[in-house]
Amino acid sequence: MRFAHLSDCHLGGWRQPELREMNTKSFRFAINSCIKNQVDFVLITGDIFDSAYPSIEILEESFVQLKKLKDKGIACYYIAGSHDYSASGKTFLTVLGKAGFCQNVYNPEEKEGKKRGKKGKQVYLNPILHENVALYGYPGKKSGMEVQEMKNIKLQGSPGLFRILALHTTIERAAKDLPIETIKEEDLPEAEYYAMGHLHIKHEDGKFVYAGPTFPNNFQELEELKNGSFYIIETSPFEIERKEIKLKDVITFEFEISNALTATEEILSKLNKSNLEDKIVLLKIFGKLDVGKTGNINFKEIENFCKDKGAFTTLKSTSQLKVEEPEFDMEIEDMDELEHEIIKKYEKENPSKFNELILPLINSLSTEKKEEETNDSFESRIEEDSNKILGIEDDN
Repeated sequence: MRFAHLSDCHLGGWRQPELREMNTKSFRFAINSCIKNQVDFVLITGDIFDSAYPSIEILEESFVQLKKLKDKGIACYYIAGSHDYSASGKTFLTVLGKAGFCQNVYNPEEKEGKKRGKKGKQVYLNPILHENVALYGYPGKKSGMEVQEMKNIKLQGSPGLFRILALHTTIERAAKDLPIETIKEEDLPEAEYYAMGHLHIKHEDGKFVYAGPTFPNNFQELEELKNGSFYIIETSPFEIERKEIKLKDVITFEFEISNALTATEEILSKLNKSNLEDKIVLLKIFGKLDVGKTGNINFKEIENFCKDKGAFTTLKSTSQLKVEEPEFDMEIEDMDELEHEIIKKYEKENPSKFNELILPLINSLSTEKKEEETNDSFESRIEEDSNKILGIEDDN
């Protein structure tokens, strides 16, 4: 049996139109590759969508791609992730299931009992059978709430079958120094393959595999991962193969800036020596400004320069760029610069590790309502974006 393991597609997750389209194209590439490799089924381990309430365009694209699998006789299975999970059960994943494009492998049965000396509800997971394979799943939830619950799961039935346990969570060995809830591998029931989702990393550890995102979901992931990925698994003999989804080259430039007045020319000079054609250009700008202010750096000119050089798109990160002596000038006419100076003045007078969240939150709360969005969907999107920035996830 051969199957594909995808995860963390986060369709609709980028605000930039070019990168949102790249996200969609990467998902399309993965589906086409599954068909080309003639897999028996596809398993998606959470976060198909970036939100439980994706836009009509994103929902339509998922229908088109999953229908291609159905037309080829390739079954598709899934579990919900922390982004597309809903405690109320109201999620568009249900729509995909009712349309016959995919099936949820989370099939629980709760019983009172003990496990490892602790009282509580033990959850028996019933299998979804695909020929000689038994698929089990447990969804990811907001704020890592699934971690403690998973210590009480047990797999029902399936003697002699190849058991796959699909999880959207963080295992201890993969977490490294991340300050989040984790579960130890030994606290999970025995299976032949653990199809993991949630962490956007490259991780193969025996039977535990994180598929990685089908496309990076933020600046840091673009810098570290460059591209998306998924896996194709052979059950007998057991073999795993990582498939890269490389549609564009990613090139990163780092600039340590101390003089904002000369920074624009410095940046343009370095960019002019490089081939930017059809590349995703990342600009990491850091340092301590001794001369000038951030507003003296002409980012619009830099962006236009990259565009003229044929860059696919340009992203910048200035979170590590500090101003030595921020000044507040009420005569500033540029609103972006005024906003920046107000924030810098506040940070100086109110030092806190949370100050770096101010600008991202302002940008998130400035998001405009889309034409086709309902008020509830818009409010939900704003709330999810803000929670992502804050590193918290509330139940829907």
